[in-house]
Amino acid sequence: MSEEKSVCESKVFEDLYSSHSKSLYNFIYYKCGNEDQAEDLVQEAFIKMWNNCAKVIFEKAKSFLYTVANNMFLNEVAHKKVVLKYNQIPTTDATNEDPEFILEEKEFMVKLQNAISDLTEGQREVFLMSRIDKKSYKEIAELLNISVKAVEKRMHGALLKMREKISDKF
Repeated sequence: MSEEKSVCESKVFEDLYSSHSKSLYNFIYYKCGNEDQAEDLVQEAFIKMWNNCAKVIFEKAKSFLYTVANNMFLNEVAHKKVVLKYNQIPTTDATNEDPEFILEEKEFMVKLQNAISDLTEGQREVFLMSRIDKKSYKEIAELLNISVKAVEKRMHGALLKMREKISDKF
C-alpha cells in the first residue's frame, strides 16, 4: 500500500496553499468583485480545510477548497444581497486630457461595469477568467467542473450580451 499525502501535515498544507490560493482568490474575486471579501473567503476556506484535514483526501483538496469558498460566497450573497457595482471604476486625477474624453471614458467604464454585472454568474466567471486571468477554455472548464462546450457557450452568451449592452449606449 502506497503512502498517501495527508492534508494534516503542515508541509503538504503549505504546498496546497502555495499552489491554489491565488487561483482560488481569482475564482472568488470574479464572483464577488470585492478584494477584501475574496481574501477573507480564501482564508476561511483554508481554515475550514485545516480544521477538517483528517476528513479531506489529498487528491480532493482543491475541489474541497473551491466548493467551500463558493458555498461561503453564496451564503454571504443570500445573507447580504450584495450587488456587484462600481468597485473597479478608475478615478482620474488631473491630466492634460480633454475633459470630454475623460467624461466619455468614465461613462464607458460605468457601462462596461454594468454590462459585466448584468451577465449571469456563469458568464461573468468565464468572461473574467478568460479575459483577465488569461485562462484557456480547458483550464476554465476544469476549475468550474463543466465541459469545454459549456465554457464556449457561456463565453459566447457573455460576448453577445456585452456587445448589445455597450453598443446600444455608445
